[in-house]
Amino acid sequence: MSDHDLCYLSASDAIAKFKARELSPVELMRATIARAEAVEPKINAFAYRYYEEALDKAKAAEARYMKSDGRPRPLEGLPTAIKDESFIKGQITSNGSLMLKDEVASFTSPGAERLLRAGAIVHARTATPEFSCSGVTQSRLWGVTRNPWNLDYTPGGSSGGSGAALAAGTSSLASGSDIGGSIRIPASASGVAGFKPPYGRNPDDYPFNLDAYCHTGPMARSVADLALMQNVMAGPHPKDIVSLRPKLRIPKDLKGIEGWKIAYSMDLGYCPIDSEVRANTEAALEAFRAAGASVEEVELGWSWAALSAAHNYLGHLFGTYIGRYLGRHGLEMTNYARAFAEMGRQTTANDFLEAHDVAGEMYATFGPLMQRYNIFLCPTLAVPSVSATHDQSRDRIEIEGVEVDPTLGWTLTYPFNMLSRCPVISVPSGFAKNGVPTGLQIVGRTYDDVSVFRAAKAFEAERPWRDARPKL
Repeated sequence: MSDHDLCYLSASDAIAKFKARELSPVELMRATIARAEAVEPKINAFAYRYYEEALDKAKAAEARYMKSDGRPRPLEGLPTAIKDESFIKGQITSNGSLMLKDEVASFTSPGAERLLRAGAIVHARTATPEFSCSGVTQSRLWGVTRNPWNLDYTPGGSSGGSGAALAAGTSSLASGSDIGGSIRIPASASGVAGFKPPYGRNPDDYPFNLDAYCHTGPMARSVADLALMQNVMAGPHPKDIVSLRPKLRIPKDLKGIEGWKIAYSMDLGYCPIDSEVRANTEAALEAFRAAGASVEEVELGWSWAALSAAHNYLGHLFGTYIGRYLGRHGLEMTNYARAFAEMGRQTTANDFLEAHDVAGEMYATFGPLMQRYNIFLCPTLAVPSVSATHDQSRDRIEIEGVEVDPTLGWTLTYPFNMLSRCPVISVPSGFAKNGVPTGLQIVGRTYDDVSVFRAAKAFEAERPWRDARPKL
């Protein structure tokens, strides 16, 4: 197996080869680092690198596999990139911000803690937009992160470095967080899989664990790898009051979806959709039919009021949080982060309350609908991607001749942060003519994670995507 093939070996297959002593964690880590050194100048997915430390830990993992009683942990020896948002004690976590570029963490976030305890080896931290408040990964601190499939476009955000690293073969697994689509946007644009768990499933740091829109979760190149990582991250945590009991595990052997009833909407009732995204979504629907399910179009009755509500909710909480830095550090901030903070200052408690009203009205339609269907499908993004240098505070976006909001108006992700108890996986649905992947969202009933994984696995079997690799 060539080093290039090693870099695209699934995490699950790598673990199997480690256990069979057909592959060493050191070999995989060396190949991964070499790949990163070759492609990073083009894509810029990494913020911080820990290559020497990672190789030392890979040697320790190799020794554990060589012992007959070594008891390797679930992610033992896997190169894993952690988003530069989660804290790791003793490491800098910059959140993509100039003002935090020297801040060394004094503790480790729950998600990162669990990955490390499971044997994952952090060889790099992935780039994010400043404070993760953009769907495009570019910042004054780290520059522009580019899509491995087409360098003119963004890999998405805010977990864009994670998506780009997986697509480029520079990490076996990667972490993400999702407050308006920040796992699913880069999963779609980068051609990988990403899971937004339901609220409370995966623990997080305060105060963000108390924000129902906010979720941490896994990103990977296959559904099996996504489940492997999710089973490590999920479960109650003593420092997170909203983390759910008992721990839910995704079964290794997922059943099929024969006889299922599946609902879909191409546009959620209001969002213009790029013709190539539409065509790839229609082809994806056929894959579900081939897997034995019936697929029906439904009307949700939703409108652009969803985006206004999401803006008000996110502005009132997250914008206010970022606004703490405006007075002293406003000139150091990116245009989009400053605009987000200023938006937060303008929102009111009444705006925040109305955002909950809109979410309640949306679920009053969606909840009863899902009593009749096993899952719901829709595109992840309304366009394959946007420019790598897109600045949502100043740039425009048009879809099929219709101008949309440049922050989240080109995505279909944020409604399911509003309906935060619904699990969602984004899987690749195809490619656009510009080479950039498109994505499909698989949405489940509240807290029904297993059905979402079953559907994703069935779709992957009908439309495998693992062999597709960007030509960097």
